[in-house]
Parts: sequence; C-alpha cells; structure tokens
Amino acid sequence: MEYSLAIENAPETVSGGTSILLVHPSTAETDRVDTDFLKTDTDHLLVVSTRTTAREVKQKLEHYEVDEQRATILDTLSVERGYSRRKSDSVRYVSSPDDLEGIVDQVRRFLTETDGKRRVSVDSITEMIYYADEEQAREAIQEIQSLLADHDAVGLFHLAAEVHEESVVDDFRSLFDGIVELDEDGTLTATF
Repeated sequence: MEYSLAIENAPETVSGGTSILLVHPSTAETDRVDTDFLKTDTDHLLVVSTRTTAREVKQKLEHYEVDEQRATILDTLSVERGYSRRKSDSVRYVSSPDDLEGIVDQVRRFLTETDGKRRVSVDSITEMIYYADEEQAREAIQEIQSLLADHDAVGLFHLAAEVHEESVVDDFRSLFDGIVELDEDGTLTATF
C-alpha cells in the first residue's frame, strides 16, 4: 500500500511499513509537520502522546483540522498525574510514559482493530527515554516498527535532538527508513 506524504522536501509517497524519524530542536513547532502527516491519505490514525495529555492532543487536532472521527489518542500522562480521565473509543490510557509494554500493546490493539490506511505518530521518543531509558525505548520503537510493517501502516516518531548525546541521536537515526529534520526557523530537510 502506498501512502501520500505531505512533508516538505520528502518523497511524495512511501510504502506501508515505512517509519520516519522527525528530528527537531525542543523549542521547534512540530505540530504542523505532525498534523500534515496524520491528516493526509488516511483512514485511521493513532497519536501516542508521551508529552501531552489527550485533551491537548484533541485541541491540536482540532486546530489543524485533522478529522477527529478517524483519531485514536493514547494518553500516557493523565493517569500518573492524577488528572480525570474519561475512557472512550477514541481515547485510551496507559499508566505512565515508562509503561512501554503497555504502549506497544495499545499500538498493536489499534492496528489489529482497524483496517485501511493507518498512521501512527509517536510524540515523543525523547520522553520515552527520559521516563524509561535508551535501551528500553529502542526496543519499544523497534516493536512498534515491526507492527507497522506487519499491518502495512506508516509511522512518524519525534526526537528532540539537542537533549540527547549525538551518539544516541545517531543510534536512533539508524533505525528509520526516513529522516526529516526540522530547524529552528521551520525549514524541513528529508533523507529517505
């Protein structure tokens, strides 16, 4: 299955199973890149949020006019922070951002329960490393990538470069089919 990509300077399409790393400064505005990826040529989308709550993700999707009827949000923060949570078909929860097994299970569930063109956004690997560690985060990312390949889906994974050692960033780069770099000024470069 081919997926259209609405990412500046990237290929027009990618095959199902493709995983893309979005490398960005921690202060950069990634929402535009993320939502352009999610709303293009898709039947179902999953936002795995280790950085913001489901409410904040919903606001982002609404602001950038992403079809919320197609969206499932995995909130990893609200339980740990004691926020109120309302389970629904479109919002799921795991206990915390370091519950990597729970995150992988929820990605598996989403991909098993949906069909057609599916996109997954993981925002962010940086938080997974912060809450767990590099090795566990790497294993979880690789498991998610395998699920994407098995289900002919595509994924976009965020990584804030300057908060990690260069060797860590390089290690994660090596796991991906495509690298999209977002500069402070909003310039995008892509290598596939």
